[in-house]
Amino acid sequence: MNPSTPAAPAGPASPTADLPGAFARLVRALDRIPYSLLAIPLRVAVATVFWNSGTTKLADWSATLALFEDEYKLPLLPPDVAAYLSASIELSTPVLLVLGFLTRPAAFVLLGMTTIIEVFVYPLAWPTHIQWAAMLLVLLCRGAGTVSIDHWIWRRFGSAH
Repeated sequence: MNPSTPAAPAGPASPTADLPGAFARLVRALDRIPYSLLAIPLRVAVATVFWNSGTTKLADWSATLALFEDEYKLPLLPPDVAAYLSASIELSTPVLLVLGFLTRPAAFVLLGMTTIIEVFVYPLAWPTHIQWAAMLLVLLCRGAGTVSIDHWIWRRFGSAH
Protein backbone atom coordinates (compact mmCIF):
# COMPACT_ATOMS: atom_id res chain seq x y z
CA MET A 1 0.00 0.00 0.00
CA ASN A 2 1.31 3.39 -0.96
CA PRO A 3 1.58 5.83 1.98
CA SER A 4 0.08 8.55 -0.19
CA THR A 5 -3.04 6.48 -0.87
CA PRO A 6 -6.01 7.86 1.08
CA ALA A 7 -7.19 5.74 3.99
CA ALA A 8 -10.42 3.83 3.78
CA PRO A 9 -13.39 5.69 5.20
CA ALA A 10 -13.85 5.27 8.93
CA GLY A 11 -16.85 3.42 10.25
CA PRO A 12 -18.12 -0.11 10.35
CA ALA A 13 -17.87 -2.20 7.22
CA SER A 14 -20.92 -4.21 8.22
CA PRO A 15 -23.75 -3.88 10.73
CA THR A 16 -21.99 -6.31 13.07
CA ALA A 17 -18.61 -4.59 13.00
CA ASP A 18 -19.47 -2.42 16.03
CA LEU A 19 -20.80 -5.36 18.03
CA PRO A 20 -17.85 -5.50 20.48
CA GLY A 21 -18.33 -1.78 21.21
CA ALA A 22 -22.07 -2.22 21.68
CA PHE A 23 -21.48 -5.20 23.94
CA ALA A 24 -18.99 -3.21 26.01
CA ARG A 25 -21.52 -0.36 26.36
CA LEU A 26 -24.19 -2.86 27.42
CA VAL A 27 -21.89 -4.40 30.03
CA ARG A 28 -21.02 -0.94 31.40
CA ALA A 29 -24.72 -0.06 31.60
CA LEU A 30 -25.48 -3.32 33.41
CA ASP A 31 -22.57 -2.72 35.79
CA ARG A 32 -24.16 0.58 36.82
CA ILE A 33 -27.36 -1.09 38.07
CA PRO A 34 -27.25 -0.75 41.85
CA TYR A 35 -27.20 -3.90 43.93
CA SER A 36 -30.23 -2.62 45.84
CA LEU A 37 -32.39 -2.95 42.73
CA LEU A 38 -31.11 -6.48 42.15
CA ALA A 39 -31.68 -7.47 45.78
CA ILE A 40 -35.41 -6.71 45.66
CA PRO A 41 -36.33 -9.49 43.19
CA LEU A 42 -33.93 -11.85 44.98
CA ARG A 43 -35.68 -11.20 48.28
CA VAL A 44 -39.16 -11.54 46.78
CA ALA A 45 -38.33 -14.66 44.73
CA VAL A 46 -36.89 -16.68 47.57
CA ALA A 47 -39.56 -15.41 49.97
CA THR A 48 -42.29 -16.58 47.60
CA VAL A 49 -40.93 -20.13 47.50
CA PHE A 50 -40.98 -20.52 51.28
CA TRP A 51 -44.19 -18.53 51.84
CA ASN A 52 -46.07 -20.79 49.42
CA SER A 53 -44.75 -23.87 51.19
CA GLY A 54 -45.78 -22.49 54.58
CA THR A 55 -49.30 -21.57 53.49
CA THR A 56 -49.70 -25.01 51.91
CA LYS A 57 -48.79 -26.58 55.25
CA LEU A 58 -51.39 -24.45 57.03
CA ALA A 59 -54.09 -25.24 54.48
CA ASP A 60 -54.19 -28.88 55.58
CA TRP A 61 -52.39 -29.35 58.86
CA SER A 62 -53.30 -33.03 59.21
CA ALA A 63 -51.75 -33.74 55.80
CA THR A 64 -48.69 -31.76 56.88
CA LEU A 65 -48.30 -33.85 60.02
CA ALA A 66 -48.72 -37.03 57.97
CA LEU A 67 -45.98 -35.87 55.58
CA PHE A 68 -43.58 -35.25 58.44
CA GLU A 69 -44.44 -38.63 59.99
CA ASP A 70 -44.36 -40.74 56.83
CA GLU A 71 -42.19 -39.05 54.22
CA TYR A 72 -39.89 -36.37 55.64
CA LYS A 73 -38.61 -38.32 58.68
CA LEU A 74 -36.03 -35.86 59.94
CA PRO A 75 -33.44 -37.15 62.39
CA LEU A 76 -33.43 -35.85 65.97
CA LEU A 77 -36.79 -34.06 65.71
CA PRO A 78 -40.21 -35.55 66.41
CA PRO A 79 -42.46 -35.12 63.34
CA ASP A 80 -44.89 -32.72 65.03
CA VAL A 81 -42.07 -30.49 66.29
CA ALA A 82 -40.45 -30.50 62.84
CA ALA A 83 -43.79 -29.58 61.23
CA TYR A 84 -44.40 -26.66 63.58
CA LEU A 85 -40.81 -25.46 63.26
CA SER A 86 -40.90 -25.71 59.48
CA ALA A 87 -44.20 -23.86 59.16
CA SER A 88 -43.03 -21.16 61.57
CA ILE A 89 -39.84 -20.58 59.59
CA GLU A 90 -41.66 -20.63 56.25
CA LEU A 91 -44.25 -18.09 57.39
CA SER A 92 -41.96 -15.69 59.26
CA THR A 93 -38.73 -15.44 57.28
CA PRO A 94 -40.40 -14.55 53.95
CA VAL A 95 -42.02 -11.54 55.60
CA LEU A 96 -38.62 -10.48 56.93
CA LEU A 97 -37.01 -10.87 53.51
CA VAL A 98 -39.68 -8.87 51.68
CA LEU A 99 -39.39 -6.06 54.22
CA GLY A 100 -35.61 -6.27 54.18
CA PHE A 101 -35.63 -6.65 57.96
CA LEU A 102 -33.10 -9.00 59.60
CA THR A 103 -32.29 -10.12 56.07
CA ARG A 104 -28.99 -11.81 56.82
CA PRO A 105 -30.30 -13.85 59.77
CA ALA A 106 -33.41 -14.82 57.77
CA ALA A 107 -31.26 -15.87 54.80
CA PHE A 108 -29.02 -17.88 57.13
CA VAL A 109 -32.01 -19.73 58.64
CA LEU A 110 -33.49 -20.46 55.20
CA LEU A 111 -30.11 -21.62 53.92
CA GLY A 112 -29.98 -24.05 56.84
CA MET A 113 -33.50 -25.22 56.10
CA THR A 114 -32.61 -25.66 52.43
CA THR A 115 -29.62 -27.76 53.44
CA ILE A 116 -31.77 -29.97 55.67
CA ILE A 117 -34.35 -30.41 52.91
CA GLU A 118 -31.60 -31.32 50.44
CA VAL A 119 -29.74 -33.73 52.70
CA PHE A 120 -32.60 -35.47 54.52
CA VAL A 121 -35.80 -35.00 52.54
CA TYR A 122 -35.29 -34.56 48.79
CA PRO A 123 -31.65 -35.20 47.88
CA LEU A 124 -32.46 -35.57 44.19
CA ALA A 125 -33.97 -32.08 44.05
CA TRP A 126 -30.54 -30.43 44.18
CA PRO A 127 -31.09 -28.43 40.94
CA THR A 128 -33.91 -26.55 42.67
CA HIS A 129 -32.17 -26.32 46.03
CA ILE A 130 -28.98 -24.93 44.53
CA GLN A 131 -31.01 -22.08 43.03
CA TRP A 132 -32.51 -21.29 46.43
CA ALA A 133 -29.07 -21.54 48.02
CA ALA A 134 -27.54 -19.20 45.43
CA MET A 135 -30.15 -16.51 46.09
CA LEU A 136 -29.84 -16.95 49.83
CA LEU A 137 -26.04 -16.79 49.72
CA VAL A 138 -26.16 -13.47 47.88
CA LEU A 139 -28.56 -12.08 50.49
CA LEU A 140 -26.47 -13.51 53.33
CA CYS A 141 -23.25 -12.03 51.97
CA ARG A 142 -24.52 -8.71 50.59
CA GLY A 143 -27.62 -8.02 52.67
CA ALA A 144 -30.91 -6.50 51.62
CA GLY A 145 -29.56 -3.38 49.92
CA THR A 146 -30.56 0.21 50.51
CA VAL A 147 -34.27 -0.36 49.86
CA SER A 148 -34.81 -2.09 53.16
CA ILE A 149 -35.56 -1.66 56.83
CA ASP A 150 -32.10 -3.07 57.58
CA HIS A 151 -30.49 -0.18 55.71
CA TRP A 152 -32.69 2.39 57.42
CA ILE A 153 -31.87 0.97 60.86
CA TRP A 154 -28.16 0.82 60.05
CA ARG A 155 -28.16 4.45 58.87
CA ARG A 156 -30.17 5.59 61.85
CA PHE A 157 -28.49 3.65 64.64
CA GLY A 158 -25.38 1.95 63.26
CA SER A 159 -21.96 3.16 62.37
CA ALA A 160 -20.93 4.13 58.85
CA HIS A 161 -20.44 1.26 56.40
